[in-house]
Amino acid sequence: MPEEYVIDHCSPTLAGLKTANMFPVKLEAGEDINEEVRNLNRILGGKGIRTVILRRSADNALLYLYRPDYLDRDLAVPAAREILQSKGYCCSSTGNFVAQLIRHMTEDAEFPHEVGLFLGYPPEDVRCFMKDSRCGVKCTGCWKAYGNEEEAEKTFAKYRKCTEAYRRQFGKGKSMLQLTVRTAGRSRQDKIKKGKA
Repeated sequence: MPEEYVIDHCSPTLAGLKTANMFPVKLEAGEDINEEVRNLNRILGGKGIRTVILRRSADNALLYLYRPDYLDRDLAVPAAREILQSKGYCCSSTGNFVAQLIRHMTEDAEFPHEVGLFLGYPPEDVRCFMKDSRCGVKCTGCWKAYGNEEEAEKTFAKYRKCTEAYRRQFGKGKSMLQLTVRTAGRSRQDKIKKGKA
């Protein structure tokens, strides 16, 4: 999978602005998507990013590129936990939540729209979308926003600007690794610097 493809679909996550991105990959005959994912994890793991396959078919795969430390934070929010519990998720570790999402992706008859929580979308917006995706939409960008329209519009603009900047920098020769911000463990390092750890 070309680095440019990851840049196009995941720049806000690479930049540390977003929890995760989900993106499709068309599989060529004989292509080993497992090896592609292992390679991404080798390249980006030291920057606090992990990639997993959410589901696959003979000619397509849906990949999930995420920052586990951000996902921990997002899924710890009570409103997010409530939604996940209502969908049958057992509240435990982030890795278990991701494994349960994969199970829902592969086994559920309908698409599991709680995936929005795994992408860093506000729980209020995820809940409203799950209830009735057409009712009460205030604006649309990376997701449909039902709550804070002003904040959502700012976030959409920030993600667009980031993707444009990353495409430009990649076009000038910077690699995906060079463009990826390291965020894992930052909160602990910040506490150490402040003498609180």
